This record gives sequence, structure tokens and C-alpha cells, in this order.
Amino acid sequence: MTSIKDVANLAGVAVGTVSRVINNSGAVKPNTRRKVEEAIQELNYFPNEVARNFKMQKSKMVALLLPSIWNPFFSELAYYIEDELEREDFKLMLCNSGGKPEKELYYLDMLRQNKVAGIVGITYNDIENNISNDIPMVSIDRHFNKTITCVTSDNYEGGRLALRELVKAGARKPAFIGSVTSVFSETMNRRKGFIHEAQTMGVDYVIYEKPDPIEDDNAFFNEFLNEHGDVDGIFAITDMLAANYIDRARRQGIRVPEDVKVIGYDGIQDNPYFHPILSTIRQPVEEMARMTIRLLFNKIEGITLDKQVYRIPVLFRQGETT
Repeated sequence: MTSIKDVANLAGVAVGTVSRVINNSGAVKPNTRRKVEEAIQELNYFPNEVARNFKMQKSKMVALLLPSIWNPFFSELAYYIEDELEREDFKLMLCNSGGKPEKELYYLDMLRQNKVAGIVGITYNDIENNISNDIPMVSIDRHFNKTITCVTSDNYEGGRLALRELVKAGARKPAFIGSVTSVFSETMNRRKGFIHEAQTMGVDYVIYEKPDPIEDDNAFFNEFLNEHGDVDGIFAITDMLAANYIDRARRQGIRVPEDVKVIGYDGIQDNPYFHPILSTIRQPVEEMARMTIRLLFNKIEGITLDKQVYRIPVLFRQGETT
């Protein structure tokens, strides 16, 4: 059986370094982390302590597959997911994929072998053929197959609401800016709702998108600002993108909200440390997280759910950018 020492020897590092990578604790240089992860995959190594927990007759471990723990929305979601799990004495295993499909596939294979009680999945990659029905799973924002329940906010209504609020604030030519994932995600409905409402109201609008992930922020915003200088309203697909736009616009002498009104989506930038405080479509993060876990518990117990997709209403939160 492969041991942690075998992984350390193949990667050319100390056992302690391998342990820090596995437990995602302590500082590890990116190049060293990559060597350890490659050695783990090559040797098909699974930590003994994790395996022992998962081989219990009834696992009390739920895995959360995230694209990035650095994104404040995902961090807040993870907090409430763990809190809801603790109410039933379940533990959380965090699988931070960095948005890399190969890493997501590695985690899914590991989770299948170690028999977690359930999985909460957030992914925007084309990995559907590797999703197993053997383990109860609930996804957030993403549709897989009919056996996997999806929890999401009402993205379509959020897009409609954003357009109405921009017009109410005085925008005459609003734009939607965002990124397009390789597979369908509920987040794409933000653009659809925006377009529907603009057409209904007879408002001139602009759609500006690039493939997800946006690899060059400078090129993205430089092109947009050069081609659409007459835009006076922005609805960004996320708060982070909205904040990025505000920063780039300011460098070019564009004032927010005097020259351009800006609305984001998520509701993560409401702390006074952020300036200006962003007007945003607020997702009910806590409700989404707790509903996700309650639905997952039902699936673990074999209870049939009445819907495949659960959409939770959103609301507009006024900030200083409209």
C-alpha cells in the first residue's frame, strides 16, 4: 500500500510538506505543491486517516467542491454550509479545485473511493460524464442530470431587476459585462433577464462577454472602455467584476455613479471597508447554503425530492454606485 513517505520520496520533499499539502495547512510554495499533487495522483495515494473515517459503516462527512475559496461569495457559502452540517454532527471536507477540471476529477474519484455521505458541488467545467449517482449530491448553480438536485438564486429575475434599477437611476444605455462558461450554468440567466427587461422597456443596451475564466483583465476592460465609451450603466455578472470595472473606470477619469451607474451580483461587498459600497443584486447566501444541506440530508436518507431545481428569490440592495 502506498504511504505518505512514498509520496514524499517521489516529490523530493519532506513528509511534513506532503502533510501540509494534503491538509491545506501551512505555507507551501506553488511549485512544491504542484510536485506533491502530481506525486499523489501518480501513486493514487489516499491519506489513511481520511480513508479510515470514510470506511465507517455510516459516514458523517460531506464534501464541498469549490472553484475557489478566495472568492468571498464561496467563502460565505462554505461558512453556512459547515454551520448547517454541524447541527447534525456532520463534518465538512473542503475540496478547493482552483477551477481546474483535472483537479475536480481527482477529487471526485477520491470521494467515490472513500464513500463520503454526500457531495455539494460547485463547478463550471464540463465534467458531467464523471459525476456518479452512487453518492448523494446537490449542486449549486449547475444542472447535471435528473438525479442531482440544483439550488440557485433567481438569476433571471436578478438580471431583470438590475436593468430596472439602472434605468431608474438614470441610465440610458446600460451594458451587461460578464464571462461565458463552457457549459450551461444558472448564472447565465442573469444576462437573459437583463436582455428581456431591456427589450420589454425599449432600452438600448450592450452585451459584452468573454470566455470564462477571463485570462487578461487589462485586455477585457481596455477593449470594453474603448468600444463602449457611451455606456452610462453597468450590470456586472459578479460583484468582483463590478468592483474591477469601477477601479479601471476611475483610472480613465470615469466617475461612479456620476458618469456611469454600476450594479453587481452576489451581495458580498457591503462592508464599509469597500468604497464605494456597491449597489448589487443580493443572493440569499445563508438560505441557499442551509437549503442545500437540508436537501442533501433528505437524499442521504433516501427521501424523494419534489423538484429538481430550487430557485430562491433575490433582492436589490442600494449602495453608493447607482
